[in-house]
Amino acid sequence: MNVAVVKYNAGNIFSVMNALMRLGVEPRLTDDASALRASDRVIFPGQGEASGAMAYLHEHGLDEVIRSLTQPVLGICIGQQLLCRHSEEGDTDCLGIFDAEVKRFLPTRHEEKVPCMGWNALYDLKTPLFQGLGGQMDNVSPASSQSPYVYFVHSYYVPLCQETIATADYILPYSAALHKDNFFATQFHPEKSGSVGERILRNFLELTD
Repeated sequence: MNVAVVKYNAGNIFSVMNALMRLGVEPRLTDDASALRASDRVIFPGQGEASGAMAYLHEHGLDEVIRSLTQPVLGICIGQQLLCRHSEEGDTDCLGIFDAEVKRFLPTRHEEKVPCMGWNALYDLKTPLFQGLGGQMDNVSPASSQSPYVYFVHSYYVPLCQETIATADYILPYSAALHKDNFFATQFHPEKSGSVGERILRNFLELTD
């Protein structure tokens, strides 16, 4: 399988590539439009700041390339946020795949720290991206002891919307994952989420068109 990882000015790229190699995939890190369009799967990962990342994508024509992709695409962390319409971070217009506004967490209690960092439960799981996670395809809200746990690091979040396919709670319920057409996205880091994250990445690779 030909898997491309989008090369741009974001951190945490190589941990994603290492996770794919553990699954037997040799990913290609590239910003070449033809290589991205020709890939069987595209992963759009990263950690960074929205306005700087979008400026880089626009300058290199990658914004239009990503919008044009027709194969399965997986955004991770800031990759999910950049696939949304707009982010409060830097008042940034993003790629607009998901009609959602990315908002900053606003703590209401002393113990609510920003960024949100650590393991958290997922619930209300939908789509084959979460197949096999303990049989929990439509979890009862809120999260239970049977819910899968994944690793998050983020100060901004996507509110719940019609494209939400997984929910997490921190200060408020929010979108832990999104899906529209061939685009999937996770706010959490599957590459840092142990066996649960490995299963999610494998499910993405095995998606049928």
